[in-house]
Amino acid sequence: MRIAFYAPLKPLDHPVPSGDRLVARLLVTALERAGFAVDVASKLRSRVGDGNSLRQAQLAELGGALARRLIRRYENGFLPRPDAWFTYHLYYKAPDWIGPLVARELGIPYFICEASHAPKRATGPWAASHRAVEHALEQAAAVFFPNRADMECVLPVSGAPKLHFLPPFADIATWAGSADNRVKRRENTSSDVIRLITVAMMRSGDKMQSYKILAAALADLPVAQQGRWHLTLVGDGPARADVAALFAQFPKHQVHFAGQCDPVATRQHLAHSDLCVWPAINEAYGMALLEAQAAGVPVLAGNSGGVGGIVDDGQTGWLVAAGDVAAFCQALSYCLDAPETLVAAGSAAVKNARQFHDVSSAAAKLYQVMRPFLTRPLDSPIDDDLAGDGHET
Repeated sequence: MRIAFYAPLKPLDHPVPSGDRLVARLLVTALERAGFAVDVASKLRSRVGDGNSLRQAQLAELGGALARRLIRRYENGFLPRPDAWFTYHLYYKAPDWIGPLVARELGIPYFICEASHAPKRATGPWAASHRAVEHALEQAAAVFFPNRADMECVLPVSGAPKLHFLPPFADIATWAGSADNRVKRRENTSSDVIRLITVAMMRSGDKMQSYKILAAALADLPVAQQGRWHLTLVGDGPARADVAALFAQFPKHQVHFAGQCDPVATRQHLAHSDLCVWPAINEAYGMALLEAQAAGVPVLAGNSGGVGGIVDDGQTGWLVAAGDVAAFCQALSYCLDAPETLVAAGSAAVKNARQFHDVSSAAAKLYQVMRPFLTRPLDSPIDDDLAGDGHET
């Protein structure tokens, strides 16, 4: 069984790292573990960030042409014919101009993961793209949501039976080794310095606002705690200088800019960390927060978007009201005085990640939901008993 996979916002091989690119790659892995052969159908980026109507019309025309070319290639055997189409991340700035056309012409089911619907965009500069998103949602056989908050806005368009919660996931095994190294490091050190870590891109907007809250919370800590933390910042981006300016108020030995790191280097930093801190302003769910927990590092974060679906407050970490500097500072102060609690929360975080957020769990969920729509039997490694019979809306 073959899946035609498409990520209109950012292709899988885009040179700029991001959570969106990471999730797209993880979805391909999960689909493959569910028994599908996955082909990337197109690399067309459909995003129009400024609402330019001419650019949207051009992309719609190009998408239609690409769809017709794919259909010809599928029908003449030049490309293997897919049994389903799967689109990742659909919203008014980045609609799918290709998948619905191909799926409808070939008579195959159309699936979506991570979609949002914004009725206020029905008029205005993004009206055409908004209608394309609505049509895709209406056509979809099933829509998966890593963030429950997005389900409510899509409900009137797609209907409840089509909507399925897919908990954020990662390849937990690749991160879990850091958890063992972290526990050993903490057991073998007598230092009372709590090593904090933040893993995030440095860009304007919500990311910068989160960095501002983090810097303000650190500055507001009691005087007695000012020397009892060390922060490693993993990430880079166009706002690097602005982020550096925010943290210039602290002694240089307390803040380390690690820059952009690959997963191996990130795991090494996590293995030497006690607490992941991130205010998470308007965060969809935060893959870096999940990876930290998979590495045994508890999380202190702002409770926005789908972050609450990853961090179990009081068990695998702590959640505070998003944007509340005082609340973040108070929770951070508590954590600095509770190293034993951090160790316990880190252990709970690993167990939670393995049980509910591993790529194998996502594969089982995808298999369970997609299987009834497929016309041919799916030769899947997923055990039907593990996949279950019902679905969660």
